[in-house]
Amino acid sequence: MLRIDFSTADLSRLRIAAEPDPMWELALSLHLLQTRHAALAFDPWRRQVRRAVAREGLAEAVGALMRLCPNAGYFPDFLTPSGGSRDLETGIDAVLSTPRARLFAELSKMASAAQPPPRYARRLAEGDAATLRQLGAVLRRYYEIAVAPYLDAIRSAVAGDRAERGCRVLACGAEGLLASYEPEVTWRDGYLECSYPVERDLQLQERPLTLQAGFFCVRRPVALADTELDQVLVYPAGPAPGWLAEDRGEAAGGTCRSVRRLIGATRAEVLEVLAQPMSTTGISTALRLAPASASRHAAVLREAGLVASRRDGHQVLHVRTSLGDALLDGRG
Repeated sequence: MLRIDFSTADLSRLRIAAEPDPMWELALSLHLLQTRHAALAFDPWRRQVRRAVAREGLAEAVGALMRLCPNAGYFPDFLTPSGGSRDLETGIDAVLSTPRARLFAELSKMASAAQPPPRYARRLAEGDAATLRQLGAVLRRYYEIAVAPYLDAIRSAVAGDRAERGCRVLACGAEGLLASYEPEVTWRDGYLECSYPVERDLQLQERPLTLQAGFFCVRRPVALADTELDQVLVYPAGPAPGWLAEDRGEAAGGTCRSVRRLIGATRAEVLEVLAQPMSTTGISTALRLAPASASRHAAVLREAGLVASRRDGHQVLHVRTSLGDALLDGRG
């Protein structure tokens, strides 16, 4: 569980990132390649990226990169520089300019992890210039394969989320903004709380908190591990199923096919899109369904315990439950 304590002044320093952060998208896409999370939306992307990685002869290099940035309770903060990066080169320059003491401290934490870091981690921890340049080259090549071809979808998702959050700020202020992140994040009595792999209590100490929409962020928000850094909370703002052309003509494999057979293709898509709270109108728009059809599918999923619904003003918001998560992830 992650808990962020807010003072009144901290609320005034909240920021909503204007654009996608290339380094966060890069890191979180590496996490997605290591899991089957959000399979209906991202399995077509996984297939495309894995084919491209193999075609470019980068399997070993990307495998080492995933060990450097594991989908685990901890991965090094220097890979996602605080302060945000408007373009890839600025972000990579920040990574390669990380002070040696910080490289050593963060990579030393990985040495005790269950999954060993890549072989070059020791040289990287020592600040070896050639190893840093090699890391920069691999980050660029991976980004060109896994992130850059999908930038239109990424920017569209982040822009749409920011517009929605901005409306909430204008209507309800900072506290209303924070409340809009439910159920992934809970806002009450001056603190923000969300599911997290480890127990953390974060004090902002008069530093700003940037709320960053993450296209490749799924299931729960992510924050920097080092509490001394300017804090960023990256939250899920991913796509609906069918955002890739491949997904419209080819059912996702494994768990996806099983879920589609079990509950039907349309209900499987409704369940997948409800990773974040969405109104019936939102579901019908995202999946091109009639509003009555979207309402009926949401009701059936709710009756099965796969979706929860709550009233928010004049609309009802639906969101996937933990049972729904387990079904999509193949843990049901």
